[in-house]
Amino acid sequence: MNKFNLPDEVHNEFYGSYVSLLNGDQLMDLLKDGSDEFISFIESIPDGLFLSSYGKGKWTIAEVLVHVIDAERVFQYRALRFLRNDKTSLPGFDQDDFVLHCNANSRSKESIVEEYRTVRAATISLFSGLDDEMLRREGTASNIKWSVAILGFVICGHQKHHQLILEQKYMSV
Repeated sequence: MNKFNLPDEVHNEFYGSYVSLLNGDQLMDLLKDGSDEFISFIESIPDGLFLSSYGKGKWTIAEVLVHVIDAERVFQYRALRFLRNDKTSLPGFDQDDFVLHCNANSRSKESIVEEYRTVRAATISLFSGLDDEMLRREGTASNIKWSVAILGFVICGHQKHHQLILEQKYMSV
């Protein structure tokens, strides 16, 4: 595996669907370009839609955005644990509980953008200094075997997945 290239295989079909959304295979480019693109996308969301959802019981746009940030933090943490050769099997997380307690609907768009910027900068910092051996390190989380590299690509693909949902189901209404 080249330091920044997408590995040939993703160990889990569900997360592989996120990775399949990516245009490119250079991790650092995806992280950096994805950041600029996502910030522009968030800033383009009309203020009147920010607290809307496309159906009863569905998350608001603000909640989806905070979910993307929270998931990136979880994937970062997993990558850090695996980088340090921690072989502890890590639990999953309940995204619905996270959203229920994230207070997104009382936040401004600007505060969410700023938090996203900060989290993505930390992700870029974490991944930027890794060599091939470090990217190949593996661990288990949510009963799934992950490599550090795949976690980086899943961060990018997960974000893209939710951006597409927001564009198709929330903003096309």
